[in-house]
Amino acid sequence: MELCIDKINQKKTKTVVNILTIVCMAVIIGFCIYGWKTGIFSDRSQMETIIRATGIWGPGIFILIQIVQVVIPIIPGGISCAVGVILFGPWGGLLYNYIGIVIGSFINFYLARRYGQCFVKFFVKEETYEKYSAWLDRGKKFDKFFALAIFFPVAPDDFLCMLAGLTKMSWKRFSAIIVLGKPASIALYSLALIYAGSFIEKLIV
Repeated sequence: MELCIDKINQKKTKTVVNILTIVCMAVIIGFCIYGWKTGIFSDRSQMETIIRATGIWGPGIFILIQIVQVVIPIIPGGISCAVGVILFGPWGGLLYNYIGIVIGSFINFYLARRYGQCFVKFFVKEETYEKYSAWLDRGKKFDKFFALAIFFPVAPDDFLCMLAGLTKMSWKRFSAIIVLGKPASIALYSLALIYAGSFIEKLIV
């Protein structure tokens, strides 16, 4: 009897997870279509204007943009990180960048684990996949490589989160690496882009 109840509960949980996955992906795709038509994803100034116009909803809209750029790589991550710092200041920008990127990273890990290799290959070039897929057979060495890649923004982090989903890495370990490793890399990346942009503007002027 208890076994039957457990199976029913597992089936219900699986159904709820499937529905939530479909709903979330539908929202992300819908927002992508809206963003593409309004120019949010192709024009930094347009992105800033629209986020400012949303008032108190601005942080939420920006976080959603960050989630989208992590899950569906249609926006250069550097652009959205820089916009976050410009609009919300160093600390606010870091916080909202962090929240959006962490949520997006969790989604990538989950989707790759659920839908497998074909899903991952759909979002990256074949040569990129082949370049990093060799790490899949290296066990705990991949965990160390992944942690370093997340801390130092020198590798395709979003793709590596998907790749991690194809390994035996636990959710606990993945979460720890993302939550602890992302703040420093986001801060360095965002501020470097801001200062580089200011330096270039001064040279032009």
